[in-house]
Amino acid sequence: MAEPTVQNEPDHDCVLCPPLRFRFNAMAGLPGEAGVIAGDRDFFLIPDVAPLADGHLLLVTREHHQCAGDFSGPMWERALGWRDRVARLYREAYGSGGLLLLEHGPASSQGGGACIDHAHWHFLPGMTGVRAVVEGQGHPGVPADHAALRARYRAGRSYLLIEEDGVATVHPGDGVPSQFLRWAVASADPGRAWRWQETFGLPTTRRRFLRTLRAMRAAAAPSGTDQPPDSHQ
Repeated sequence: MAEPTVQNEPDHDCVLCPPLRFRFNAMAGLPGEAGVIAGDRDFFLIPDVAPLADGHLLLVTREHHQCAGDFSGPMWERALGWRDRVARLYREAYGSGGLLLLEHGPASSQGGGACIDHAHWHFLPGMTGVRAVVEGQGHPGVPADHAALRARYRAGRSYLLIEEDGVATVHPGDGVPSQFLRWAVASADPGRAWRWQETFGLPTTRRRFLRTLRAMRAAAAPSGTDQPPDSHQ
């Protein structure tokens, strides 16, 4: 059986590990550590620095893991707790808890369309149709759970994870273009920029980041009860 070429050892060039974590935020003049919405011992939640829409969030692992297929069982369950928490934040902020969850799951360096070989989930509020776009490009999905992702990762096969309308599917990711899932999100508007490098640091995306940060903090403020059971805030 093939083994992934990169394990969960941090790379000194990883932009989601210290000391480079939040470097892009600083380059764009955006809050870094101060822009973290919430966190615990395993994860932190922050707006994407090149958001595709208001509410675009990243759930990032504090320690270096290549993808969710590398998570232990308990860590996977905690990640799902964060998914549920984001849904509650979206419901409070935008009136609906519907969300889109996306992950490029690289089994090799920058495999599966990943730009960064550090586990992170993308969340966007209320979007649908991405799975149909991905499958229309020849990447059929099957029901996804932790075992399915872990099996692909341990076999050295990159994957695409999509959760939409409450249904999670995993799709073959080997050979897909870089940022394939960002393209799939933006495909309904053919003229729309989707590569993060094209919108990073622009006034419009900076404003969107800050709007998202304000909305999520306001959504989290009223009850203080949307915290995962083992949160270490």
